[in-house]
Amino acid sequence: MYAVILGFITAFTLTFSIIPVIIRVARERRIYDRPNERSSHDEPTPSLGGIGIFAGTICAVVLWTPLDAFGVLQYILAAFVLIFLIGAMDDLLPLSPTKKFSAQLLVAIILAYKSDVRITSLYGVLGVYDLPELTGFVLSVLVIVAIINAFNLIDGINGLAGSIGLLACVSWGAWFLAIHSPALAVVAFSLAGAITAFLKYNFTPARIFMGDTGSLLIGTVCSILAINFIEMNHLVSIKPAYTFNAAPAIAVGILILPLYDTLRVFVQRIIHGRSPFSPDKTHIHHLMLDLGLSHVKATAILLCVNIVFIVVAIAFDQLGTSVLLMLEIALMFIFTSILQRLSRKHMQNSASKG
Repeated sequence: MYAVILGFITAFTLTFSIIPVIIRVARERRIYDRPNERSSHDEPTPSLGGIGIFAGTICAVVLWTPLDAFGVLQYILAAFVLIFLIGAMDDLLPLSPTKKFSAQLLVAIILAYKSDVRITSLYGVLGVYDLPELTGFVLSVLVIVAIINAFNLIDGINGLAGSIGLLACVSWGAWFLAIHSPALAVVAFSLAGAITAFLKYNFTPARIFMGDTGSLLIGTVCSILAINFIEMNHLVSIKPAYTFNAAPAIAVGILILPLYDTLRVFVQRIIHGRSPFSPDKTHIHHLMLDLGLSHVKATAILLCVNIVFIVVAIAFDQLGTSVLLMLEIALMFIFTSILQRLSRKHMQNSASKG
């Protein structure tokens, strides 16, 4: 328990102290994220906040993680460093989607192969329970890459990616703490501390963005927490109060907003004959802005929606993984459909008045 608290405090303090320095240096060197036709901001803003998040998280994890209970930490730290370097390079000199995807794939392979961050059961989805080793490895790599990309794509308005990442870290960190898995709890709360400090500077008017350096790191950590949650759920029978029947669906519920939004925009782009990685302004947060909402209001509403999905997932855990997943997807489809209709109507009304 003390390690978790110290991890949070260390990460928060270091990130909170570093970010003003990063802002000052970025302004002096004129390292900005300049507005373009896809931007949701109007002023040139530094986008290297992920450096502060990375520094705070890594320092806290190295200082306070009980190494005797976390023998694969060295490989996880190697994955963190690699994803940090890719994110930093993309923030400073944008990389092609192919290079970014290749790097994410390498990170996922390191985590699945060396750190054993691997899915071994589908909990009855499509009638499948235990997975063959190779199938589990490939699925785990795909899931890790999907979660990393999901956070990268949802980082479009002030506070959103950080708030969802914070919610996920606190949710899983509390669970790992409850089942006496201090190593993963320290990782979760260390990132939570770093994100909390970062959000102080990221909410409107934003003084800094996390950039790919931050969003890729948050996605990587959340993928580790999600898969370990699914796998360790099998092992907590001695604490039945913390065991779920539909752990994969609970994990999806915690990450419903970034995962569903990524799936939705990818499908839309493919249907329209475009690359799934081609940028546009069709994300859920863009729809919120089209309604005339500020960044803070849009982020607050979407965060509340995500919390509701977590509550629903836990409340209906007894339905089983397959049914609960379909329920989550159906509810999210209804939400986004209503949002799209309201957005179109608001824009039409605005156009007619103009």
